[in-house]
Amino acid sequence: MRASLSAVAPGTLLRDGLERVLRGNTGGLIVLGSDKTVESMCTGGFVLDVEFTATRLRELCKLDGGIVLSSDLSKILRAGVQLLPDPTIPTEETGTRHRTADRVSKQVGFPVVSVSQSMRLIALYVDGQRRVLEDSAAILSRANQALATLERYKLRLDEVAGTLSALEIEDLVTVRDVSAVSQRLEMVRRIATEIAEYVVELGTDGRLLALQLDELIAGVEPERELVVRDYVPEPTAKRSRTVDEALAELDKLSHAELLELSTVARALGYTGSPETLDSAVSPRGFRLLAKVPRLPGAIIDRLVEHFGGLQKLLAASVDDLQTVDGVGEARARSVREGLSRLAESSILERYV
Repeated sequence: MRASLSAVAPGTLLRDGLERVLRGNTGGLIVLGSDKTVESMCTGGFVLDVEFTATRLRELCKLDGGIVLSSDLSKILRAGVQLLPDPTIPTEETGTRHRTADRVSKQVGFPVVSVSQSMRLIALYVDGQRRVLEDSAAILSRANQALATLERYKLRLDEVAGTLSALEIEDLVTVRDVSAVSQRLEMVRRIATEIAEYVVELGTDGRLLALQLDELIAGVEPERELVVRDYVPEPTAKRSRTVDEALAELDKLSHAELLELSTVARALGYTGSPETLDSAVSPRGFRLLAKVPRLPGAIIDRLVEHFGGLQKLLAASVDDLQTVDGVGEARARSVREGLSRLAESSILERYV
């Protein structure tokens, strides 16, 4: 659906043509792709094989019949055709044009656009889904509301993430703290996904929105993975959950489930009981080491594997750090100084 929305987004030649058809008070049925199956259900009409233009689409929609475009949307292959899809394919549509569009899209797998003359709307059918193409102003209004919500959630995320960093330095982290950060990361990620859908629908009208979105969610996805890598419980005989499994479980949570910290804790691999939420946990150190400048991921993995936890990393001297493969004197000093600065700034932000 996202790829199909992108093909008919404002700024594209196809969207220009569809809007011309709508303004001309004409209906239309356009198949966005062609293969042998599409050809077999076409009867009558004209074989054209001409370059696609918005004005040609507008004029050809005056004919009483469907239009077939090439799969790359660069050519108009047929016009004025009657499309005869399998009548046994179920559809909830009522109008002849819309029923045909729905059945054709389900049978051939290509997106189909239906322009309604009476209702003055453009509907896109993809794999059994129907999406009405709205005016850019209406989409932008909803997108800006979602963006304002995202900004508030991002501010709250920054607060709880800063608190978690300070607690990590002091070794006072509980499962509740980890669940709160994971919860906020997941909320921000979901709102961002919704806004990304608006960006696709807006096409060229969504450029500024896309820039704002990219700036707001920079680092959210890596942070989400780093938190899970730091705190996913060690495998035991009773339970074992990998980082990928924990991320997948978080992704599967419904919006109602995401509001409960106990449910988030269970997704991470903990039991989720009130006692468990208040139990202490210690980070492995992936998240804080990722904040040290110019430190490759492979070196971070080796440091965590060698020292086994953040507290041991914080207590390690330059000589201790140099014992890790690939960490020379200069890099050891960089890690030592970087962790010290992070510890000082985290504590200051929390208590000053």
